[in-house]
Amino acid sequence: MADDTTPSEPEGNEPEGALGSDDLEAVKKLQAANETIRKEMSKVIVGQEEVLEQLLICIFAKGHCLLIGVPGLAKTLMISTLAKTLSLSFSRIQFTPDLMPSDITGTEVIQEDKSTGERKFQFLRGPIFASIILADEINRTPPKTQAALLEAMQEHQVTAGGTRHPLEEPFFVLATQNPIEQEGTYPLPEAQLDRFMFNVLVDYPSADEEFEIMKRTTGGGEDPPQAVLTGEEIMRLQDIVRRVPIADHVTRHAMKLTRATRHRTSEAPDFIKEWLSWGAGPRACQYLILGGKARALLHGRHHVSTEDIDAVAKPVLRHRIITNFNAEAEGVTADKIVERLLEWSGTEATVKA
Repeated sequence: MADDTTPSEPEGNEPEGALGSDDLEAVKKLQAANETIRKEMSKVIVGQEEVLEQLLICIFAKGHCLLIGVPGLAKTLMISTLAKTLSLSFSRIQFTPDLMPSDITGTEVIQEDKSTGERKFQFLRGPIFASIILADEINRTPPKTQAALLEAMQEHQVTAGGTRHPLEEPFFVLATQNPIEQEGTYPLPEAQLDRFMFNVLVDYPSADEEFEIMKRTTGGGEDPPQAVLTGEEIMRLQDIVRRVPIADHVTRHAMKLTRATRHRTSEAPDFIKEWLSWGAGPRACQYLILGGKARALLHGRHHVSTEDIDAVAKPVLRHRIITNFNAEAEGVTADKIVERLLEWSGTEATVKA
């Protein structure tokens, strides 16, 4: 397990603090679990290595993840398989146009005590009360029902009848979404999109991967994946991720990327002012840092480099920046803007050096 340092990092600006010996042992377990989880997932899922890594980063950074892709790319299967490898309670909610908020969170019903005849309200828990929630095709339901997830995702609780009901820990919402341009979908509000740490794009498999998929799915059964981590172990690793040291200049790099997306400020480059109508808020910077910390541990390092920040920039920023008419007319996507932003940031750093 290497503890490497990015050569371009300036001297005299090392990250403060360090992980203790117990933490380092836990980090070794995390790295071993990462390999084991990937091995178990490969029994069912072919390829999609980058998508899986981003899912794991989200989980160990205590975030929620939105997977976007056309139907048939195994988004749902990937999440349900991951839940099996983590030994956590799992609940799948199929979002439909007629789904009501109470169908997700639960509802209060009147129950009668047969011995006394007394009637009182009792809360019946909905499917949200599980550790891993698969919000399947989340954009198939109206915004009123989509909003039922907001409190759960942010506060890890549900309020019904003035009473707060805490959710199980650890708690993750892993949602799938079909592209917005398909019929019968409702775009997610920006406030809800911002609650997702990552927006992960699931692409078509390569020719070799698709050939392997055909062989597996039209042949005999495979061994089911085995559980690798418990809920208590995951929460311990989540705590360690937050305590990973990060140098001030790496934090400033994450802030620079985020602040540069705000087209009305002097910090925004010209192409941002030309292509964006709205930029990312402070939560984007928080998730860049947390994602960088989780990625560093998964890659065998005990501190964060600017490379880790750049690696998670697309899934963190692509759903937090809104393109304007100029970008749409020129065919410029959010991903292209983030790529241009990373190039601009690297050029600025080189000039200052």
